[in-house]
Amino acid sequence: MPPGILTLAADTPELSAANTGFMLICSALVMLMTPGLAFFYGGMVRVKSTLNMLMMSFVSLGIVTVLWVLYGFSMAFGSDIGSLVGWSGEYVGLSGIGVNQLWDGYSIPVYVFAVFQLMFAVLTPALISGALADRVKFGAWILFVVLWATIVYFPVAHWVWAAGGWLFEMGVIDFAGGTAVHINAGAAALGVILVIGKRVGFRKDPMRPHSLPLVMLGAGLLWFGWFGFNAGSWLGNDDGVGAVMFVNTQVATAAAMLSWLVYEKIRHGAFTTLGAASGAVAGLVAITPAGGSCSPLGALAIGAISGVLCAMAVGLKFRFGYDDSLDVVGVHLVGGVAGSLLVGLFATGGVQSDAKGLFYGGGLEQLGKQAIGVFAVLAYSLVVSALLALVLDRTIGMRVDEDVEVSGIDQDEHAETAYDLSGAGGGTRRTAPTPGELASTAPAPTQKVDA
Repeated sequence: MPPGILTLAADTPELSAANTGFMLICSALVMLMTPGLAFFYGGMVRVKSTLNMLMMSFVSLGIVTVLWVLYGFSMAFGSDIGSLVGWSGEYVGLSGIGVNQLWDGYSIPVYVFAVFQLMFAVLTPALISGALADRVKFGAWILFVVLWATIVYFPVAHWVWAAGGWLFEMGVIDFAGGTAVHINAGAAALGVILVIGKRVGFRKDPMRPHSLPLVMLGAGLLWFGWFGFNAGSWLGNDDGVGAVMFVNTQVATAAAMLSWLVYEKIRHGAFTTLGAASGAVAGLVAITPAGGSCSPLGALAIGAISGVLCAMAVGLKFRFGYDDSLDVVGVHLVGGVAGSLLVGLFATGGVQSDAKGLFYGGGLEQLGKQAIGVFAVLAYSLVVSALLALVLDRTIGMRVDEDVEVSGIDQDEHAETAYDLSGAGGGTRRTAPTPGELASTAPAPTQKVDA
């Protein structure tokens, strides 16, 4: 049998109903993060792109789930092949897994581990979508997600989390996805936008968020779901490590939100709701790799540092001229890098592992390992993602036509608009008719929604 499968026997861990129930709840919380991300991103775009932004996140639930069952779980967590990728026939289609089989060394079923990791795989490509707002064909996006998950995410997950993966064996600490999820997605976003180019009107037209309440709702759902994302990554809570991660998640997120707001007030003269939401997400990103190895005081420092760094980084797109629509690079790439490297400073050696950071007498050894992990994932994802985008752009084309982008991608790609304003406009009606209206012989007039 491949690594990761154990049967219930006297010399193996026994099935824990408590840990199994806990992990199922954590899996559901992580699933909620993808719709939460859809709201977070959807509120940040203009009205004419709202539905497209929602769909670019939401469709990942369908695409990646199917890929994970067919071969993704096998590639990520199957028997190691050259420290680069996994493969086990028993995992293909999840067909060789019995209901009474436990994940290697843990008290939860393989199925529970598989579905928990599935939700990580679903969320990661959805994160990329925020950088591409307003300008990518939905069909091209679907194909990109299929290729990217297969060629980038599944192998990188094996590197970082699977026995035999080269970063795992090196001792790189990534508790819940600083490298495999956030650096991976942020680097991919940068690679794709360098290929497909800027939005029409970038730096000329106003591109303000159309619904800050939606942004705050999305940020709140992400914060809530992230407790499952982080605390669940210990796969149980028999020794209290998951509880430490839960506390550190809250502490770092709060610190990052406040430090972002302070920076924003000093730099721009106001405390904004967008800044509060973005700062919270920056803290969540940064503590994800680090929270299992540091104390709450360390989490406080990591959150405060990452909030300021990410707030500073979102302006880099204007300095260097790349159009990262919703600051995926500034928040997820920079936050992931910061959190992963800060493990090498703040690891106490008394929680997740005995590895100590520089501030706790461990010298530079762990920091060096973290740096190798950070830049390996960054470089691989950046280059491969850019190549995938280039191939798709040269074949089927990734961008919508310019007139579609200007008039609104929602109507062209989805035949719908986000808001029905018929009751407020005195005589206008929705763009997409109901089934009853379609049955009418009279053609339905269309409604134009301003950007």
